[in-house]
Amino acid sequence: QVQLVESGGGLVQAGGSLRLSCAASGRTFNSYVMAWFRQAPGKEREFVAGIRWMRGSTYYADSYYADSMKGRFTISRDNAKNTVTLQMNSLKPEDTAIYYCAATGWGSYRKTDPHEYDTWGQGTQVTVSS
Repeated sequence: QVQLVESGGGLVQAGGSLRLSCAASGRTFNSYVMAWFRQAPGKEREFVAGIRWMRGSTYYADSYYADSMKGRFTISRDNAKNTVTLQMNSLKPEDTAIYYCAATGWGSYRKTDPHEYDTWGQGTQVTVSS
């Protein structure tokens, strides 16, 4: 089973950028769907972005986002290094939350429900000041 460790959180001013990384252990990393979720105090955990490794005529990454993150956040994965990265730009105070990396088995659809993910990192705090 894969294990996940996040890094890269911190304090940033509104409009700034942060880059989160998730290091995964495990030999079959490229078969997992990887995602980022976040949870603000008093709120439910919400989907941020996900990425699947797809096989068509060639291999490619299928990335998908929550509507409020589109155009500001970019998720990417490096299967050779077993890492997933979330680049966050134009950060807003409402982006303040604990950000979690998550993994689950490959699926034929884009998984966005936290209950569909069975492996989680410990979380990293992101704080955006106004």
